[in-house]
Amino acid sequence: MSASTSLTKPSVARNGTSRLAPKFEHVLTAEDDTFLWRIDDYPWANSLWNFHPEFEIHLIRKSSGTAYVGDYIGNFGPGDLTVVGSNLPHDWVSHIGKGDRIPERDLVVQFHPDKIREASRFLPEMKRLDTLLTAAQRGLRFSGTTARRATLLLERIGAVGGLERLIRFLRVLELLADSREYELLSSPDFSPSLDAATLNTMQRAILHIHGHFTEKIQLPDVASVVNMSTNTFSRFFIKNTGRSFTDYVVSLRIGRACKLLSESDETVTDICYEVGYTNLSNFNRAFLRHVGKTPSVYRKAARGKRVSPDS
Repeated sequence: MSASTSLTKPSVARNGTSRLAPKFEHVLTAEDDTFLWRIDDYPWANSLWNFHPEFEIHLIRKSSGTAYVGDYIGNFGPGDLTVVGSNLPHDWVSHIGKGDRIPERDLVVQFHPDKIREASRFLPEMKRLDTLLTAAQRGLRFSGTTARRATLLLERIGAVGGLERLIRFLRVLELLADSREYELLSSPDFSPSLDAATLNTMQRAILHIHGHFTEKIQLPDVASVVNMSTNTFSRFFIKNTGRSFTDYVVSLRIGRACKLLSESDETVTDICYEVGYTNLSNFNRAFLRHVGKTPSVYRKAARGKRVSPDS
């Protein structure tokens, strides 16, 4: 491989906006480890909009839902592989029922980029990773052969230790650095607000929204949760997410609808009401606008089989 062929001419995805003030995650890596490797159930304590100085390689092993990386919002499914740079807020939300759990949904690798850059002072071969580290500041989602090969390598890291563990980790980085099978996620001018006061207010608001978005949730209801007037909270929400309260709720409803369409046999009409819509026409228009397909066409594509006209 050569540095001149790595991470060039990406396809850029800009189909989302920023979400909310994120939570800081404290990543603990042992003194004798270069990186942290783990498998997480969903949800768990840090299954939320969070950030940290460490880079993160995030593999979705099962389930589907909505991915949030910086100001990017999009769908994810099994095999989704993303690299997130330092302090870039991120979250992967599976739209599951209250009390539900998805065992071992995520495989996560976290490492501090300074360790890689410091090593390159003495190991010049590692300088070829600089382009990967730079591009990952906007978030990178890999696909195709790269994602499949990286998945196999990542899964095998957990079975070994010592130098072999480090070697397998470096092989993953080398593979990703050489690949062109990726898209940039967050826009280059995304600059999140990470202050504690905003974080606290937005976390309370978002928890309430996630708990009630399938109901008749309204802006004044959420404003009261955070002790703000409706107008003040509306401006606050837009300033700190880059999108309106209504747009945010719609994205959650459509994400939940996508899961139900692909995994259940409920009719489109039933799903419409289940995710919080009271009018089928409005649901169909919102779904087409966000997904680019009608619900029935989406279901057919997601499940790989023909569906009846009234499903």
